[in-house]
Amino acid sequence: MPYHEFEVSKCIPERKMHAVVKGAGEDLTSCLPKGYLNTIPGSISERGCAYCGAKHVIGTPMKDVIHLSHGPVGCTYDTWQTKRYISDNKDFQLKYTFASDVKEKHIVFGAEKLLKQNIIEAFKAFPDIKRMTIYQTCATALIGDDVDAIAAEVKEEMPDVDIFVCNSPGFAGPSQSGGHHKINIAWINQKVGTVEPKITGDYVINYVGEYNIQGDQEVMLDYFKRMGIQVLSTFTGNGSYDDLRAMHGAHLNVLECARSAEYICDELRARYGIPRLDIDGFGHKALGDSLRKIGLFFGIEDRAEAIIAEETAKWGPELAWYKERLQGKRVCLWPGGSKLWHWAHAIQEEMGVKVVSVYTKFGHQGDMEKGVSRCGEGALAIDDPNELEGQEALRNLKPDVIFTGKRPGEVAKKMRVPYLNAHAYHNGPYKGFEGWVRFARDIYNAVYSPMHQLSGINIAKDDYATDKGFVTRRMLSDANLSDEAKASPMTGYTGKFDSIAAIRAKTDADYPVFPRRSVIEAAE
Repeated sequence: MPYHEFEVSKCIPERKMHAVVKGAGEDLTSCLPKGYLNTIPGSISERGCAYCGAKHVIGTPMKDVIHLSHGPVGCTYDTWQTKRYISDNKDFQLKYTFASDVKEKHIVFGAEKLLKQNIIEAFKAFPDIKRMTIYQTCATALIGDDVDAIAAEVKEEMPDVDIFVCNSPGFAGPSQSGGHHKINIAWINQKVGTVEPKITGDYVINYVGEYNIQGDQEVMLDYFKRMGIQVLSTFTGNGSYDDLRAMHGAHLNVLECARSAEYICDELRARYGIPRLDIDGFGHKALGDSLRKIGLFFGIEDRAEAIIAEETAKWGPELAWYKERLQGKRVCLWPGGSKLWHWAHAIQEEMGVKVVSVYTKFGHQGDMEKGVSRCGEGALAIDDPNELEGQEALRNLKPDVIFTGKRPGEVAKKMRVPYLNAHAYHNGPYKGFEGWVRFARDIYNAVYSPMHQLSGINIAKDDYATDKGFVTRRMLSDANLSDEAKASPMTGYTGKFDSIAAIRAKTDADYPVFPRRSVIEAAE
């Protein structure tokens, strides 16, 4: 087993089991770090808690909902507005967050009265919002507040509202992944099947495990509409509370992020017989294959192929332009969730970069299996790294760019490693054929930024040529390219800064009209 021991963690020998270097001929039987275990005492983990996984990752993207945390205000602040989960209702769920603001006296005497008061006040403050999710936190779970009973009282007094209770205290799992499971199961137990769906098409799906970061989900919905597919609900990006109560009416569950949402898909299959189909919206090949799979399931492959042909013809050459200029650049892939394995092979094959490290703070063994299997020889895989281990890895690996979250990203910048936000993006969306080119552009800009180059020069010394003038990204990236490549008329990404506004402006008239199947065909 090619375990890797960090110098900074030699005082914690157990950490050695949580990092591996993939060697020649290594496979998952001999090259897999331990994962999804309780954090080893003393390692100073940067993980989130189960409450964070429930509210921040899955709950908050739901748009027409008052999100109320029952606990200290600090918990609420920690899970608000740090991801760009946009919605088409003026981002209500990002503008406002709610907390019962539990203090020491409530821990002693109980906070149920306080909670009820807060629920009523929130509904009165926003009379147009009739739905609420209440998240339990550590403090109120430990004192035994009966949140379900309080919610039932309010619903009896205010019959036009509905409340979902997610008992997801921070200690409900080793990391935020425990909260993913909690909210998945709670939603299907409490709410699915309580509203009857409105079926308007022949092919009906739930789009699951997609959170609409900078419009990712809306890009995918556009493809589905172009295929004549009705999206019944989206779990939970830009998702409507009542639409999600009708998930049982779909013909197929299309799953994007298996780490966060496979639980509800498996339960929908067990309870309602709805099949699960895993897809990938990142990368031209992976996205094309995903649309083909959905088309094959419904027998409309020709519609998928038409979209793939149109989009690759438009965006394929621009992706190739970036690949030529990013060839061989070293990347640390340190994201959250499923991007560990969604991106690992796609960025290598379609952008020419080399993944030198993958890590996950809360991924399960299955996530590591897929991530490690898609990396090349020499890649360093780390489970639950801390800041000191991350710094050591950056010094040794010397990546040209890192894809990660804001906290490790800021550390990387101080070490002169450019970073792209893998959680909330820099200039997304990154899904879709155009989105993947936008991602390549952001990588290109990060690697070849003249300001980044300048930051490594000590202008107090005579090692900087003053006769060259301003050096552009193009001059840096094309320095070693062939004359033929340099002469290309292309200039990289040609899309607009905002691609979502145009999608939202579309009406039914902008989408193809397909003939409805007959009753006999539908029965078959």
